[in-house]
Amino acid sequence: MPRTNGATAQPPRWDYAPAPETAKVSIAPRYDHFINNRWTPPTGPKSDAYFDTLNPATEKTLAQVAHGSDADVDAAVRAAAKALPRWRALPPTERAKYIFRIARRVQERARELAVLESTDSGKPIKESRDLDVPQAAAHFFYHAGWADKLPYAFPGRTPTPVGVCAQIIPWNFPLLMAAWKLAPALACGNTCVLKPAETTPLTALRLAEIILDADLPPGVVNVVTGDARTGAALVNHPRVHKIAFTGSTDVGKKIAAATAASPKRLTLELGGKSPHIIFEDASLDQAIEGVIQGIYFNQGEVCCAGSRLFVQESILDQVIRRLEHRMKSLRVGDPLDKNTDVGAVNSRDQLQRIDKYLALGPAEGATLHRANHSTLPERGYWCRPCFFTGVQPSHLVAREEIFGPVLSVMSFRTPDEAIARANNTPYGLAAGVWTDKGSKIFDIARKLKAGVVWCNTYNQFDPASPFGGYKESGFGREGGRHGLRAYLNLA
Repeated sequence: MPRTNGATAQPPRWDYAPAPETAKVSIAPRYDHFINNRWTPPTGPKSDAYFDTLNPATEKTLAQVAHGSDADVDAAVRAAAKALPRWRALPPTERAKYIFRIARRVQERARELAVLESTDSGKPIKESRDLDVPQAAAHFFYHAGWADKLPYAFPGRTPTPVGVCAQIIPWNFPLLMAAWKLAPALACGNTCVLKPAETTPLTALRLAEIILDADLPPGVVNVVTGDARTGAALVNHPRVHKIAFTGSTDVGKKIAAATAASPKRLTLELGGKSPHIIFEDASLDQAIEGVIQGIYFNQGEVCCAGSRLFVQESILDQVIRRLEHRMKSLRVGDPLDKNTDVGAVNSRDQLQRIDKYLALGPAEGATLHRANHSTLPERGYWCRPCFFTGVQPSHLVAREEIFGPVLSVMSFRTPDEAIARANNTPYGLAAGVWTDKGSKIFDIARKLKAGVVWCNTYNQFDPASPFGGYKESGFGREGGRHGLRAYLNLA
């Protein structure tokens, strides 16, 4: 039966029986580094040799993971440097076979990888199952196809690999970000050292198992786990030729400063404060669903999450009513339940950051609208989806990246005002435009300072489509022919 709350305005919501994911995934009690196709114990002090990775939905330890020291990083980089001549000299069609093999193994182990991703990161299983893992496989398939076609991608030029690539990935899309970075680098003939985020290392380590199964030559891909100190050692290593980093703007600035005086290649995909713009002629049901999917279904833990919503003034009240109605229908809870829409926040530190902004918004004068329909588990890191109204451009909740299921709603009167307010941010990663007028779509998209503009949709990805930002959202592109360029020298 649908559940209502008496005379309140609470919308009907069906109580579904739990639908937990039944796949059993084995997690070892301890994981070492993956260096030169061997599982290698850490060489640091015993007191700092391993750290715990937690399940954010239960706060229970999943496994102990090796903490990479300078010596571990050096061993991984040296293994990659030693493997580089052989991998670079391999016929491109042979490199493609290895990458195709990885893609097929990711597909074959898709259910296992999805469960492991949701368990380690807290994201809902339906997002891991339907987006992360299929897209990871798609990136390996797509870039395997490019391996023997690089001269056609850059006609009149002679492409050669850059060399040893250091790849540092975030905690919001651990497996997918690994595929985004490894697949083009391998297709172009480079070797890699991958460092996953400290809080979500398990799918990168499972991907290392897949790479071992695929018989990739030793040293071509190495995985070193650890915290910021491990990442810094990798960035500063003198035998690294290319750094690809996805993460916070603050860390990205430090990496840019550290490499400014060196010949190392650098691509950065950093933070965002991405806007949605809904015009009065838009299909509102479609727009509301796009906004919901862009900020709530991934806990807002996406750099391109549409966290600012600009609504034409004539429809503002209507949009707020629909948004609140839809938000209250979302289910918050167990990430491994197929009914769950909003899972757990990735870590205690991140939850504390979100809570700080939830207190800051009302203090600045904004009004908080929060879904309170569900009882949250006693343990774990949870945040109900919410949004602010009465937000001014000067408010911190409208200016700073929160990285949580928090939306700031503002209004505009004219298209020029919408563009000016959307661009009034140091970030420039993504944007969404909602209107039924095709000419308006192209006009607005052309004027928005964002690396990706989605029109009447949001968060749609394809390996052939380049992704990246402007301003403090970074530089360089990943995906498509543009993403290959970062991993090649062109003579």
